[in-house]
Amino acid sequence: MDPVELAAGALLLRPWREDDADDVVAAMQDPVMRRWNGLPATTRPDALAFLRRRGDWSTGDHASWAVTDAATGGLLGSVTLHSLDREQGNAQVGYWTVPPARGRAVAVRAVDVACRWAFAAVPLDRVELCHAVENTASGRVAEKAGFTLEGRLRRSYRYGDGARHDELIWSRLADDPAPDLSSRRR
Repeated sequence: MDPVELAAGALLLRPWREDDADDVVAAMQDPVMRRWNGLPATTRPDALAFLRRRGDWSTGDHASWAVTDAATGGLLGSVTLHSLDREQGNAQVGYWTVPPARGRAVAVRAVDVACRWAFAAVPLDRVELCHAVENTASGRVAEKAGFTLEGRLRRSYRYGDGARHDELIWSRLADDPAPDLSSRRR
């Protein structure tokens, strides 16, 4: 699978580049990011390794984008379709936003655009989204991005805080109605 860019109004989802390393290191200084994402990218060498993995789509098991401001190019976040299984038509989605981008529907729009692309281009039938029960902001993203809550997974994942958390599992199917994002900030 070859990397692609996806335009989404005021957002541009583009493949990761090595020159994003300093922005990734800066993002990983945020305690919220470290708690819920636990990415080992708090140093430049770690960030470069992270970017090389995310930038290499050749295995076909993921599609990863830097979420940027379409006008300025500034990094706003990340969205990744991972655990991509073409045979089953399934994947999982993960995302994060830098602190100044939160509360602006950046994650909602990025997740929606990644799902629409996956349903049409891969094609997938189902995308799952899991988040720690305590991460209520991710629950709001899931709901606004057109996902349906399916249940709770008990002690299913060890997050960046080192603790195993219960997670909520959501899904969006290819034939689910697309969310109405017209009232969201562009």
